[in-house]
Amino acid sequence: MKHMKLASKPLMALMAFAFATAATAAAAADLTPMGAEKAGSADGLVPAWDGGLTKAPAGFDPKKGYADPFASEKPSFTITAANMAQYKDKLTPGQMEMLKRFPDYKMNVYPSHRTAAYPQSVYDNVKAEAGKISLTGGGNGVTGATHSTVPFPEPKSGVEVIWNHVMRYRGNSFERFSAGFPVQANGNFTPVTVTENFLMAASTANPEPNRLFSYMALITGPSSVAGEDLLVIEPIDQVKEARQAWLYNPGQRRVMRAPDIAYDSPGQGADGLRTTDDYDGFNGAPDRYDWKLVGKKEMYISYNNYKLNSKSEKYADIIKPGHLNQDLVRYEPHRVWVVEATLKPGKRHVYAKRTFYVDEDSWQIAHTDAYDGRGELWRVHEVEAMQFYDVPTLWLSGETIYDLQARRYLVQGLTNQEKPSRFNYKVDSTYFTADNLRRLSN
Repeated sequence: MKHMKLASKPLMALMAFAFATAATAAAAADLTPMGAEKAGSADGLVPAWDGGLTKAPAGFDPKKGYADPFASEKPSFTITAANMAQYKDKLTPGQMEMLKRFPDYKMNVYPSHRTAAYPQSVYDNVKAEAGKISLTGGGNGVTGATHSTVPFPEPKSGVEVIWNHVMRYRGNSFERFSAGFPVQANGNFTPVTVTENFLMAASTANPEPNRLFSYMALITGPSSVAGEDLLVIEPIDQVKEARQAWLYNPGQRRVMRAPDIAYDSPGQGADGLRTTDDYDGFNGAPDRYDWKLVGKKEMYISYNNYKLNSKSEKYADIIKPGHLNQDLVRYEPHRVWVVEATLKPGKRHVYAKRTFYVDEDSWQIAHTDAYDGRGELWRVHEVEAMQFYDVPTLWLSGETIYDLQARRYLVQGLTNQEKPSRFNYKVDSTYFTADNLRRLSN
């Protein structure tokens, strides 16, 4: 009997390992390759993920814009100030404030389509590096990530969710021609046009240590700001190694280091209506905030915005006094991770608190409510998502920041009247240098 007991220990350990492995495999089987729940929601409003939208419709021509695969759909219902109490569990404080402030503001809610999808290589890299990546520097960086764009597919903390957003796939590279609009209270605007180039370090054969991406923004109009160009070399851990940034000053015809292009410094081409780290939902170092993972919930967020992105819509059709033309903005029920960022004691930022709502399928921030030092809701940031099915990737067709105190708003990233963007085009790190910034700006 004694020998039987001794023999049972390794057997029991082997059985325990087998059960644990089976449980892990079962849990993984219930998740998409990006870490979202495959199943639909209990109320049936969020469907099961079926692979997303990866094929362009017949006759797709980038020069003519992205055809709307849901063009025939009608809103399931419309949320207004009169009925928003009925839907408050799926709305953010910022969305409800917009409904209260503007009598003509509304949210047209359509059937949900989980279109987010990515190349197989992205899925393979996420799987290969899952569980091998960890936070460093108290959450200010990550280690172990070589090619994965989702370091934490099953996040356990708020800052892990934010790292998934910051590192998410937007194509290995892109060149985007877009327009931004600091809009006056009466609806008047002057477009700020920009050409952006971007290269993910993870997509290169031998990424430099602690490199996230390289970015170049060339402002092409209007003449009052044209030539105020920007170059950014983005580290992963920006506490360990500060962001490298350069600005071209057209008046002095000089390229200058710009160490202040970070955190809450005024955003480029935004007329004071956003911070630098507002761009793309959130960017940069997380070290000034404590990040709390509130949990996951079902929300109405801006999604599949092909109508807003249409080449048939002119900027004058989109930009209206007070807010965007809400007939062009599409909302759908989706599950989001909710993360609260609270300013750390002794740290400085114009936002004392920010609540982020992050799409589970893409890890893209869908919405942010930002509060000032008095605890008052200040800015409502909506990211209008769209699946670029020819890449494939889910990214933004625009992002809008409503400044409730200035009674103005900013929309950036619109491409309706611009040249087609390019994804995964051939570019290398030698493009992103201060010398090239000087050459392109002259």
